[in-house]
Amino acid sequence: MVPEKGPIVELLRSQFKSLDFLGSSLTPKEWHTPASLPGWVVFDVYAHIIGTESMLEGYELPYTKVDVESLSHVHNEIGAFNETWIESLSHLAPAALLDRFRRVTASRLRTLEAMTQKEFEAETETPTGPAPYWRFMQIRVFDCWMHEQDIREGLGRPGHESGPCARASVDEVVRALGYIIGKKAAAEDGSSVTIELTGPVKRTIHVVVHGRAKVVDELSEPATATIAMSSSLFMRLAGGRASNLSNRLGDIDFSGDLALAERVVKNLAFTI
Repeated sequence: MVPEKGPIVELLRSQFKSLDFLGSSLTPKEWHTPASLPGWVVFDVYAHIIGTESMLEGYELPYTKVDVESLSHVHNEIGAFNETWIESLSHLAPAALLDRFRRVTASRLRTLEAMTQKEFEAETETPTGPAPYWRFMQIRVFDCWMHEQDIREGLGRPGHESGPCARASVDEVVRALGYIIGKKAAAEDGSSVTIELTGPVKRTIHVVVHGRAKVVDELSEPATATIAMSSSLFMRLAGGRASNLSNRLGDIDFSGDLALAERVVKNLAFTI
């Protein structure tokens, strides 16, 4: 079923508002506090989001030379592209950067509102390959929400871990669980995994492996392995943000095939 444009645009509007509200509350020192992403401070995360939304609005990539070879956190072309936008905005004061964020996100929302449903369904290039434009916008909700959590984790200011944007972001990970469990965790044919998210987003997710692994509504018998954790930790793991996983295993409950359960947890990361 093809989703309607309106609800996706409203999710983006809500996510932009949350980032705006958070940015408005930051002190000058907090803007330069390390986020939970290697090599980036809070300012850089906002600059990255501005760069992506600017690109989607058709703004040209600024001509800024960045010595990415000296940046240990840059591992690919996408990473180098991100650094170009960050460097191009680095001269701005935090207030000016936040104003830039407001202007580009307002422009994005106007563009999306003006699109027809047919345009929203047209195929385009996305971070996961060719797909309808609406899929790209779903990914943008996920990406912006994850980056808000990167900022909040760095600052020690948790928030916005429930609600529509958080649920939509969990949905993005659920879409990838067949690949994660079947391919990355190498679950055997005939096995099954249940993941219990205990909150703030509560969800029970079942994955079965019959040739290919896929998410199903229910299981006909108890799962081979069951994993229970908070949705907050689940999303940090899925985003590759929990580098100290060995210190977090105590926050996860495992039952059934423990080897399979641990393989799933250790292979949850699927973002670039």
